[in-house]
Amino acid sequence: MRSSSSSHALVRTLVLAALFAAAVAVTTAYILHIPLLTGGYIHVGDALIYLAASLLPLPWAMAAGAVGGALADLLTAPMWALPTFVIKMVICLPFTSREEKVFCPRNLVAAVIAAVVSPTLYGFVNVFFTGDWAAFLPQFIGTFIQGVGSGVVFVVLALGFDKAGLKRRLAR
Repeated sequence: MRSSSSSHALVRTLVLAALFAAAVAVTTAYILHIPLLTGGYIHVGDALIYLAASLLPLPWAMAAGAVGGALADLLTAPMWALPTFVIKMVICLPFTSREEKVFCPRNLVAAVIAAVVSPTLYGFVNVFFTGDWAAFLPQFIGTFIQGVGSGVVFVVLALGFDKAGLKRRLAR
């Protein structure tokens, strides 16, 4: 039988993951949603996925990113929902929530890795969708710009979280 404190921690983690999923969905689909001429759009929702991956245990962060990203695509570009579900889980992998601070060397490197892995995977998916290798580069470029922008927003958010001591407060 679970103790009261472990049940409380589980509920807290579940609620935080659900809030991140909702914030990722809304931010990706509607806030700073910039359409690209090549199709698709740029957003900063990935910054929230990076933040979730720096705060939550990995399975919870992966679920929050995957569900939030896929929901955004269901609202804006449904054919991308399944690939997004998988890709958003993958970009969580290099991050760690085990450090005392959100902004740490590993999470900074992870944001760079995510800014390259995500556009590469989306580029391959676009080739699959179109049957044309020429579709890779436009998709890669747009998603790379999005990844870099999300990385910058993540750094700002991470520094703010660390300055306010929010990681410690969320862990209580």
